[in-house]
Amino acid sequence: MSGEAPKMTFGTQGAIKQFLDGSILERFSKLDQGGKIAAEYIWLGGTMADLRSKTKTLFKVPKSPEDLPDWNYDGSSTDQAPGHDSEVLLKPRAIYKDPFRGGDNILVMCDTYEPPKPEDAEKDIKLKPLPTNTRHACAEAMEKAKDEKPWFGIEQEYTLLNSTTKWPLGWPGNGFPGPQGPYYCSAGSGAAVGREIVEAHLKACYYAGINMSGVNAEVMPAQWEFQVGPCTGIDSGDQLWMARYLLLRLAELYNVDVTFDPKPVPGDWNGAGGHVNFSSESTRKEGTGWDAIQEQIKKLEKKHALHIASYGEGNERRLTGKHETSSMHEFSWGVANRGASIRVGRSVPAAKCGYYEDRRPSSNLDPYVVTKLLVETALLS
Repeated sequence: MSGEAPKMTFGTQGAIKQFLDGSILERFSKLDQGGKIAAEYIWLGGTMADLRSKTKTLFKVPKSPEDLPDWNYDGSSTDQAPGHDSEVLLKPRAIYKDPFRGGDNILVMCDTYEPPKPEDAEKDIKLKPLPTNTRHACAEAMEKAKDEKPWFGIEQEYTLLNSTTKWPLGWPGNGFPGPQGPYYCSAGSGAAVGREIVEAHLKACYYAGINMSGVNAEVMPAQWEFQVGPCTGIDSGDQLWMARYLLLRLAELYNVDVTFDPKPVPGDWNGAGGHVNFSSESTRKEGTGWDAIQEQIKKLEKKHALHIASYGEGNERRLTGKHETSSMHEFSWGVANRGASIRVGRSVPAAKCGYYEDRRPSSNLDPYVVTKLLVETALLS
């Protein structure tokens, strides 16, 4: 018998899990922290979709992000800096309660910057955001449009996967479940797959302070959706990224993978979107809001190609004109039309004010990029 240790691969996650007893952690999670606070600093890595985090110990409860110290990390390990100059600066931007550690412990949404050079220490030089820092430009756009009070509600679809097979959770190992139809907003074993994770995520988001407006089972089995909003301005992107982080952390506990891929299963199955519901002060104004909505939609049509190019990787596999989508090659809008680029709710023309839904963004959208583009096109152009 060889004394060599077995090699670990991603496919052995399930095997690793059997050696971990969650009840042991429970004994330690209830221990007094001696006045110390764990702050989990969270940021986006080099792919602009990989959430990274690490823990900083604090000695008092911060009242705002401005009370928190800046921090840094090894950007060469996240593909955001070269090894010979690897330090990247973290700026705290939003604080949420930590549902995993509880108590006064917090989660901190950050964005990323090049650290100031020694020769610039005494100069009034603004920090330079990393190219992967999409939050910075979004915050600038939201500041310019603040008088319009842009509101967003983002519908985040995702699919739960078996961590070993990478096949949707609950699907036959070598095949497919029955065709779509009985799964949307369903109840019952075999129809609603993975509800335990969904319920845990909803409660965790409530606790953290995420403005969750709902959850539901989606059209494809093992596919679900949660909605974040309405949120004003930059809060929308911050809250959606934090809600994603909470989902990934929870799925980790269940040894389940989460994918935000816009078409996780090829063929006659619905893709996954990240629909964005949008309104502004002018669209919400009684009497004239409906006219403002139609004017904004005209502006969106003129920049359709720009938006499509920025609405998510692999979106061309989803926006085919089938499975409740519009074709990515043409712009369309309609009242109560889920096959259009822009859907207007049935009640909006009657009320002559309200919001509209951009159904083009994919499930792997960067909410900072998408909300920035909507504001720039509809309000600032």
